[in-house]
Amino acid sequence: MNKEEREFKKKNQFNGYDRDIWSVFKVMGELVEGYDKLFQIGPCISIFGSARTKPDNKYYELAVETADKITQKGFGVITGGGPGIMEAANKGAERGEGKSVGLGINLPFEQGINQHVDPDFTINFNYFFVRKVMFVKYAQGFVVFPGGFGTLDELFESLTLIQTRKIDQIPIILFGSDYWEGLIDWIKNSMIEWGTISENDMDLFHITDSTDEAVKIICDFYSKKEPMPNFYF
Repeated sequence: MNKEEREFKKKNQFNGYDRDIWSVFKVMGELVEGYDKLFQIGPCISIFGSARTKPDNKYYELAVETADKITQKGFGVITGGGPGIMEAANKGAERGEGKSVGLGINLPFEQGINQHVDPDFTINFNYFFVRKVMFVKYAQGFVVFPGGFGTLDELFESLTLIQTRKIDQIPIILFGSDYWEGLIDWIKNSMIEWGTISENDMDLFHITDSTDEAVKIICDFYSKKEPMPNFYF
């Protein structure tokens, strides 16, 4: 490598360093905006699920009903603000005249925030991990509808945080036994069988096909405990 090549490499290394440092400030900005806005909302339930779920899918309407009933019990609803299950949950929160929060993510192929999110409770993020902090920190429970990789990511991160006691235990509800039963069987037959989790870890979540039962699980939990923010870090 000659002198010119070394100088070129050194210059580009510093440019990369500058970009990394600047990204830290962008992350900080997103955290501050999220904390500032969501702190004011009060107790909420995060509802996860596929962005690909169409309005004629049974789980779309069940998400609407669940969110409606949740808001009637005094909780707001947090979603990723996009289409599918997220749109359905925000629609239900709007129908129930509750707080409808949308935590969007800037992606080239997403349609943006759905029309049922309250503009006062809309935040767009560039970083998935910052967005997940907000989902967890300001949620007093999770209702997880059928979804893809993103939904599973949010589900297992939440379970991990509770399992490792980084956050207090809160209700986690898997909605739709016909969708989740294969995963549950695998957890029982592989993870527990291999000893990678404890049998007690099965108590960290509930499975239901009933909107009333989902809401009851949440309300019963908080009949004995005051809803508080989760201190993620």
